[in-house]
Amino acid sequence: MIEGPYIAEAAALIGDPARANMLSALMDGRALTATELAHVAGVTPQTASGHLAKLREANMLVVERQGRHRYFRLAGPEIAQAIEAISVVAQHGAPRYRPTGPRDEAMRFARTCYDHLAGQVAVTIVERFLDLGYLTEAEEDFEINDRGAAALEEFGIEVTALRGKRRAFARRCLDWSERRAHLGGALGAAFLSRCETQGWLQTKNGSRSVTVTTAGRAGLAETFGIDLPQ
Repeated sequence: MIEGPYIAEAAALIGDPARANMLSALMDGRALTATELAHVAGVTPQTASGHLAKLREANMLVVERQGRHRYFRLAGPEIAQAIEAISVVAQHGAPRYRPTGPRDEAMRFARTCYDHLAGQVAVTIVERFLDLGYLTEAEEDFEINDRGAAALEEFGIEVTALRGKRRAFARRCLDWSERRAHLGGALGAAFLSRCETQGWLQTKNGSRSVTVTTAGRAGLAETFGIDLPQ
């Protein structure tokens, strides 16, 4: 008798190339139509409908209705975290030849992972916060001390309010390109949102890559002592 979660079933759902492409397209937190996801997956609308039904039944996707249209999005940050973790494993697979383009480099430097920041920039920020003693590493999450909470409150993040949310507060999310943890959860999402509001980071429609602005480089250096590579 099998006890615990059915890992093989979940892995098989994600492992299908068409479904994997659909899930990856939703990693930036957007909601897309079935037609858009069919195009991403390279399948017909009829085939896409079957794939989407399976993902919904597995509670990996949810549907939002707006008028006559239906939009699909990831069911939650835990789904994005699972896909990011699988991407780490995939990096150890058999090498394939694929020319590296500008988009690959940009994605590795800074990208969104559902609603929080990932990539080299995100890992650099976490390492700086660890060095400053703002964060400590626990088994699954980061823990923030009073000094760290005060610094982030001063930056404009309502840390106390975030602790009351139902989702994980400061999740340790394994970064597929850096092989180290970046900051997820409610705190990670709030940090990305605040950096966008400040004009430090710019997300792009239709892409997970994130641009660090000139103001962002200066702001991260002045506020937190974070010097990003050029």
